[in-house]
Amino acid sequence: MATQTKTDPVTESVETAAERVAELNEKAVVNGKKAGAAYLSSYEKAVLSVADSYERAASATKVEWIASVATAQADFSREVTKAYASAARDLVS
Repeated sequence: MATQTKTDPVTESVETAAERVAELNEKAVVNGKKAGAAYLSSYEKAVLSVADSYERAASATKVEWIASVATAQADFSREVTKAYASAARDLVS
């Protein structure tokens, strides 16, 4: 004679809730990654824009050494920003 197992309604609802929590967790992770990528993209664009503006402003002074220093600082800022954003993207993805 085969034994039938009745599922307890409480056990069933707990299992259903656990499945829903797992689905929501997966969605949260995916959305978090998207938000992180969007933040990094915005951050990178903003810093690169500020570096460009800084360099243009220094060039407008027509003082060679100020323009040279500003260009060096802007280049450094760009490189550091690109490296930071790239490393952070690797962690997010």
